[in-house]
Formats: sequence, structure tokens, C-alpha cells
Amino acid sequence: MRVLETGRFERLGSNRERQVQVRVISATNADLGAMIRSGKFREDLYYRLNLIELTLPPLCERPADIAPLAIHFLESGKQLTPSALNALQRYPWPGNVRELKNTIQRACLLASGTSIDARDLGLPAATASVPHAADNEPDGAAIEAALGRAAGNVSQAAAELGLSRQALYRRMERLGLSRG
Repeated sequence: MRVLETGRFERLGSNRERQVQVRVISATNADLGAMIRSGKFREDLYYRLNLIELTLPPLCERPADIAPLAIHFLESGKQLTPSALNALQRYPWPGNVRELKNTIQRACLLASGTSIDARDLGLPAATASVPHAADNEPDGAAIEAALGRAAGNVSQAAAELGLSRQALYRRMERLGLSRG
């Protein structure tokens, strides 16, 4: 806390004070206001860190950013076909920009030529256009069906259901389901 406030610190075991100039850039998807109210995050630390706050909505709420980001992540010499761009736009991106980047990098590695087609992306064939809302949570039958279509691939089933892989694992455990 003192380093953030004054820029001064002492190394462990030393009696000499040192001066530093640092900038801290941090990111979270947690609701820090709620965490402060519940006592899980220190309010004084929040106010020391919160000089400039940028709120960035998830990728599924910024469809205009999908194509430029995908093109940015392409290896030189590779290009996306119109069908690939269309598939990228239809996918809900529960893993956000990291998932998009990994999808493009995988497609660049697996594509046989310079053009990347929709099938090279490895996205589920029947993607939902909107992730499941909390009141529209997939039930056991929907999860089993998605796992069946994905041949037990939890990542692919989670993407189809609009969930993260971890969220799908939690639901499967709660419902007593196996990979199938």
C-alpha cells in the first residue's frame, strides 16, 4: 500500500528506503463494489488502484469488433473467407477475446492453404446466437444432448450451450452427469 501511495519501500531485511516510479494496470471481471461491501476486497486498496476505470463489455456485446480482431490475429499470408467471417459473427464467444485469438491461431495451424474457411475454425455447427441467461439455464437433457453432439468434448458442448467450460463442469457435477 505504501508503494502505491508514496512510491517508497524497504527491501526485506534492509534498513535502506528505496524510491520507485511505477504504474499499476489491473483488470478484473469481478464486481469490486460488491466485494468491498461484503468485506472481500479492501476499500483503501480499491481507491489507490482506481485512478482511471475502463469498462469493456464482453465480445458478444461488441460484434463489430470480431472481424477486425480476427484479422489482427491472423498469421501473415492467411486470410478469412466470407463463410469464416460469418461463422465468427454468429458464435457467442463465451471465452471472449482470448477464445477468439486461440480459435484463429488454431485455424492458421490447421488450414491446408492460405484461406481459412468456416470448417477450419473448429466452431460448433449449431451455435447459439445468444448465451444462456441465468433464467434460461440449460437443464440436464440439454447438457446431455450437447455432450452427445460434441462426442463428449466438454469445451465444444460448453460453447454450444453458451457457457464456459468450467461453468459446464459445475453444472454437470451438480446434476450428477458424466461426459457421456
